Amino acid sequence: MGVMSETISVCCTACGRRHRYTAPSYPCACGEPVAPELDPRGAATAVTHRTWDEEWVAVRCAACGAQSRWPRPELGCPCGTVLSVPVDRAATGRTGRTPGSRVPAHRAVPIRTARDAVTAAVLYLRGLGHRDVRRADQRPLSGIGLAAPGIVVQVDPTVGPASVRDVECLWLTAMAESARGVYFSLAGYAEDARARADLLDVPLFVLDPSGVPRPVNAPGGGGGAPPRGGPPPPPGGGV
Repeated sequence: MGVMSETISVCCTACGRRHRYTAPSYPCACGEPVAPELDPRGAATAVTHRTWDEEWVAVRCAACGAQSRWPRPELGCPCGTVLSVPVDRAATGRTGRTPGSRVPAHRAVPIRTARDAVTAAVLYLRGLGHRDVRRADQRPLSGIGLAAPGIVVQVDPTVGPASVRDVECLWLTAMAESARGVYFSLAGYAEDARARADLLDVPLFVLDPSGVPRPVNAPGGGGGAPPRGGPPPPPGGGV
């Protein structure tokens, strides 16, 4: 039986309510799920503004020693305050299972916010072996841009379906980086966008509200890993 994730008591800084918070676990590339070590002596702080660097916390796998960056633990209080849960930065990540037990390829998180959509995409990509997922240097016209060796990723958390222009812009960005473009959308894709993605060999995924990415075209591989390697050749007529 695997080791249970850590649970601590968290006090809301606004209304004083106390909550029980359990640290989420994430998949290391070696297959072991790890969870950030929480600090039961630390105090939660209210999240009033966000910056990209502060959204992540380093977690080291106790099994293989690899260190990865995962979403910082947060808790939403019914009063409306979002709390940053204290983390013991000096501790090693907690292993979530015993050797030999089976774990899924990736771990899903329910999608309620744009940040959750990005987290779901990152977890999926890391579960497929793309370990160095980071914020892309070039910001897309819509959504959030991510990157890892060999791929350029666009996560679109908007309520409207992605357009053919969105797909083409991602493909051009990936071409410039000698990478493969991968698109995650919360609301799906327009019909012409899906057709264009098939021609450009761009994997398309829809993010289910449960946090599970679902492939919607052939380049998505029927649920497998996004293709790796260089970009595809341009279709007849170009973009």
